[in-house]
Amino acid sequence: MKKTIIASLVIPALMQTSPSFADTFNGKNLFVQRCAMCHGVDLKGTGPLANKSNPPTPDLTTSAFKKRLNDYPGVIVSSIILRPNGDLIPRTLRENGVKLPPHAWSIQDLRDIHQYMSGVISKGR
Repeated sequence: MKKTIIASLVIPALMQTSPSFADTFNGKNLFVQRCAMCHGVDLKGTGPLANKSNPPTPDLTTSAFKKRLNDYPGVIVSSIILRPNGDLIPRTLRENGVKLPPHAWSIQDLRDIHQYMSGVISKGR
């Protein structure tokens, strides 16, 4: 009886893998506001600034990127966003007159944007 009760509580919790609406909304919002200008809403490197960086903005829907995103969840997103020693993204924005207000990234933000990107990539949009 005790095992049945525990299983009935634990199994539904483990099966809840889809993000809540708020998480999906936050991830999409962050991506659209802070990434789509280069990567495009389709994540394929089709944004208005895509070809204005050197190297050009990558297509995030490739199988290679999808594998990296799956193998290293959160690392890819956080390393780009928080890139401490690179200036490619800020320089590209600055050179093209784009002023993004600073954003205090939370762990939840990084998880949300990762989840959003993974969802778009897996749907093949």
